[in-house]
Amino acid sequence: MTAAEITSIFNLDFMNNNSTNGRKFKLFCGSASPGLSESIAAKCNTQLGKTFLGRFSDGEIQFELLESVRGSDVYLIQSTHNPCNDNIMELLIMADTMKRASARSICAVIPYYGYGRQDRKTAPRTPISARLIADLIATAGFDRVITVDLHAGQIQGFFNFPLDHLFFGTPVAIPYIGKKYSSDDLVVVSPDAGGTERARIMAKMLKCPLAIVDKRRSAPNKAEAHNLIGDVDGKVAVIFDDIVDTAGTLCQSGKLIKEEGASKVIACATHPVFSGPAIERLSGSDFHEIIVSDTISLKDEAKKLKNLTVLSMSSLIGETIMRIQSDVSVSELID
Repeated sequence: MTAAEITSIFNLDFMNNNSTNGRKFKLFCGSASPGLSESIAAKCNTQLGKTFLGRFSDGEIQFELLESVRGSDVYLIQSTHNPCNDNIMELLIMADTMKRASARSICAVIPYYGYGRQDRKTAPRTPISARLIADLIATAGFDRVITVDLHAGQIQGFFNFPLDHLFFGTPVAIPYIGKKYSSDDLVVVSPDAGGTERARIMAKMLKCPLAIVDKRRSAPNKAEAHNLIGDVDGKVAVIFDDIVDTAGTLCQSGKLIKEEGASKVIACATHPVFSGPAIERLSGSDFHEIIVSDTISLKDEAKKLKNLTVLSMSSLIGETIMRIQSDVSVSELID
């Protein structure tokens, strides 16, 4: 699905409306999301601001702002995927630069929130890294965050200023799937018990049944799919998840669903982390189609997957920025 087709789904006029309550705004990006950032800027009828981003000889990040941001509302677009630590430092250094250059406000646009899976203590002596990242973002001078499909919605509570939590499934993926398949042929599958609430919402919107994979996790990045709760026989089964990391569990779930009689198995996930053996596993999987967003820039190896479909988040993020600037409800857009 093209960005133009996704824009048409929203059927809204803000993309062609330059009114921002008289407030100046500028968009900038780091090195993590150049393609998505360009698309977002185009949706906002503007261009990315001019900067210089490099490295000193010892590896430290070098950043310089090449235009004035005084009195402007600034949006910094940067996913914090691998190399996660470098991308986070870029984001923090850019924010510090904007703050010292007298920006009116600074908003972090983080399509993929790194460390989001470390949102609670899983053992007595472990960190809550997702909270630490939130504290760093606040200390750097940000006033607002826009992000997509947090691994745990509770992460929003780590911030003491506005956070706009956008979703890939309901406004972007669901219309795409709904146009390709009849609701009578579909069944939505949750890859584990934790994703049941998300899958239930998707199933309700697609007006189709729900199934759940019984998954047991023995260690980080290691889990096994044991049983399937629900009926997928003769159906087009769509697995909804937020992250595809090593793809081990996803491929196991796909195989289990296929063995249970599904006519086609489709994987739909927001963030294509694709680490380790993910590409190899997906290449040999049972998936008819693998649907992801562009919150993470794909490696060249991943682009060779013949059954991979990338749906852009640029229209939704761009619309959100314009609504914030125009003091118009963002929740109406998501609803």
